[in-house]
Amino acid sequence: MANKKDIERRDRGQDGFRAPLVSHDERKENNFMVYLSTFVAVCGSYAFGTGVGYSSPTEAGIRRDLNLTMAQYSLFGSILTFGAMIGAIASGPMADLFGRKGALRISSVFCIGGWLAIYFAQGPMPLDIGRLANGFGMGVFSYVVPVFIAEIAPKQLRGLLTAANQLLIVTGVSVSFVAGTILHWRTMALAGLIPCGVLLLGLFIIPESPRWLAKIGKQREFDAALRKLRGEEIDVSEEAAEIREYIETLERLPKARLIDLFQSRYLSSVIIGVGLMISQQFGGINGICFYASSIFASAGFPADTGTIIYAVLQVVVTTLNALLVDKLGRKPLLLVSLVGMTLGCISTAASFYFKTYQIALGVAPALAVTGILLYIAGFSIGMGAVPWVIMSEIFSIDIKGAAGGLVTLVNWAGAWAVSYTFNFLSKWSSYGTFLLYAAVNVCSILFVMKTVPETKGKTLEQIQAAINGY
Repeated sequence: MANKKDIERRDRGQDGFRAPLVSHDERKENNFMVYLSTFVAVCGSYAFGTGVGYSSPTEAGIRRDLNLTMAQYSLFGSILTFGAMIGAIASGPMADLFGRKGALRISSVFCIGGWLAIYFAQGPMPLDIGRLANGFGMGVFSYVVPVFIAEIAPKQLRGLLTAANQLLIVTGVSVSFVAGTILHWRTMALAGLIPCGVLLLGLFIIPESPRWLAKIGKQREFDAALRKLRGEEIDVSEEAAEIREYIETLERLPKARLIDLFQSRYLSSVIIGVGLMISQQFGGINGICFYASSIFASAGFPADTGTIIYAVLQVVVTTLNALLVDKLGRKPLLLVSLVGMTLGCISTAASFYFKTYQIALGVAPALAVTGILLYIAGFSIGMGAVPWVIMSEIFSIDIKGAAGGLVTLVNWAGAWAVSYTFNFLSKWSSYGTFLLYAAVNVCSILFVMKTVPETKGKTLEQIQAAINGY
């Protein structure tokens, strides 16, 4: 942290900073550019959501029009995850080499190419290529969007704005679920171009991440970007000094490689980031999503209606998360979320147990519906968004590329593993599967209580110095 004399000297006009035009108490912050930049960035999150939600409502139409077998369509749906894993591996190096905006541009181009390939497809090969390209773009979006938002947002807005990433993802999924019941699958593919186009155009207006510009030594651009984000009448000298001093400290350290992440000075942040992503995925979210329709149907509840309720609930509770994350903090929301997910899994397991052993059959349907809705509400209030918020905060900028790529890869690999094993687990034991997910969520509660720090109201530099010890 810059000392008091350094800050006072900068306030007098040295180092290229002018003195504040108004006093600290009287100045009025102007966050318009921060909000605009966040809106542009989360267009990538919405594109992410539309890609995830596309395959479910369009299955019947695509299989009918292109005469696909179930195996061919299953490949089309699942190849998205492999593309996302490739994108996750590339996301950190891309964001470091080309900048946050450059990485967003590249991923947008991949998504546009993917949607066009799907739109013009006349057979399985173009479909798979397009889906793979979409997955690559989504893997990059899933890392770069929350990192970019965290690096541009003032600390009092960082949680809210970073949580908007998850809100727009679930909004994209929900819109795809509903629109897919109305629109042709080719029209849906064209609609997927819209958020990518808005993102590409918006990137010409918004500034690059000041922290990335400082890291690569572009001081003039760094000053201009920070002023543009905070407003011309706001004195940015103290914030700029803190960022510069932190970057200078990191520059004196050896350059981090992937293997270096496991050194003692980085290990705490890596354990937190990887642990949260394992908790998020292996708590069963993809299994619950996959099984939701059939659970509603088995409960005697209309599957389409249940899916819409599920989607609306997810959007509403994720919005609530965005409003609360900077007020209540990250850690309390994670704990409330995991408790809700655990209870949801236990309720659903009880329903399947009753059905398996023909006990209290009249209660089983209500337990199933209650369990699924409780689980998704719990997931949406914390575990959906908060791990990405914390991931964007805890990694110092010298390891952000390598660590972010690793954490995002773990997330997508976990998503694939849960999706792939769910059917096998269900055949082994339907209620046992949900009890297994409940056990994972209990372990996650202990992990969060023991390991995860509260980051609310702190600058990125303060958070990273506290975790990593410098």
